[in-house]
Amino acid sequence: MKKKGDHGREGAPLGFAFRSLAGFLAVLTGTVLCAAVLGLGVFMYLNLPPKEAPVIPAGVETLAFGDDGALIFDVRNGESAASVGRRLEEAGLIKSALLWSLLFRAGSETVKAGVYSLALPLSQLEIRSILVSGRQLLVRVTFPEGGTLKKSAGILEEAGICPAGEFLAAAGNAALRESYGVGGETMEGYLYPDTYLFPRAYPAGQVVKTMADTFFKRLAAIDARILGLSREELNRTVIVASIVEREYRVAAEAPLMAGVFYNRLRIGMALQSCATVEYVITEIQDRPHPDVLYNRDIELRDPYNTYIRPGLPPGPISAPGETALRAALYPESSNYLYFRLIDPGAGRHYFSQTLDDHIKAGVLYVKRSSF
Repeated sequence: MKKKGDHGREGAPLGFAFRSLAGFLAVLTGTVLCAAVLGLGVFMYLNLPPKEAPVIPAGVETLAFGDDGALIFDVRNGESAASVGRRLEEAGLIKSALLWSLLFRAGSETVKAGVYSLALPLSQLEIRSILVSGRQLLVRVTFPEGGTLKKSAGILEEAGICPAGEFLAAAGNAALRESYGVGGETMEGYLYPDTYLFPRAYPAGQVVKTMADTFFKRLAAIDARILGLSREELNRTVIVASIVEREYRVAAEAPLMAGVFYNRLRIGMALQSCATVEYVITEIQDRPHPDVLYNRDIELRDPYNTYIRPGLPPGPISAPGETALRAALYPESSNYLYFRLIDPGAGRHYFSQTLDDHIKAGVLYVKRSSF
């Protein structure tokens, strides 16, 4: 039997428990919030770019400053995100390699191999966004008309796109040549001279494919029917265009020059192209480019020397541009069999029907390479 005044004592323990739990939850919530705020603060601090200028260790080729002042950073093939983070921290580009690794563990993205331009200062998240995007630094590379594979290889190597040897090997790859229907031993003449944007450390095979694709696109733009030519007819056209490219200086004369070469081929006369002799001297014998050809030069024993060998040379001697390709496809009809440069300054040639008139025109000049 309850005594008077005892009716509230049974609820006391339960009320105390609820108050204790509420207090505990309040403390826990406060602790979590404090930890979250602290963690957020640490993250924000570590995410910020370091105040000190980046350090480029001596002999490290994967770090350099570009012409625009941006840092050039190279992610190596097969390199892990953790390895990249350590290098970024060592270079002073990020504050914490640990945070860098945690960011990648929390997501499914990974760094992509390539060369990137980092316009500092950048936060960790900004750098991460760039390196997982694959938006590599592109280098502008220009190949002048009339260039050769060897000269193009040198340009690519100097620009850091790909080693010269790898480019030449790719240009001579039999499977690649067959895929484009190129009958020669290399892609000489079939890589279009133009300005391209390539990433640094780009596969040589991809460089060759890009330039070859551009060549056939430009060829089709001139006349789509050209792509229907047989392999032999196309190769003949490209060889003539490559010779015209190295001979003409005034664009208006290019179709007339092509007509002269076709006239000679038609009657079985040697082409006698100074450009083919120059090709032998510079590309086959690796000698300096001559300004004037002498008798000893035009007597060089080589299949590419069209002074001593009738018909076309074994393959193209340069990369023809649109003017030369059009000239080879649409030559100007005439009775001329000869032409000779008579005004090196203006680039004008003298065209003639007879050998006597040709000889009277003067010495043999050759077109100076643009490389």
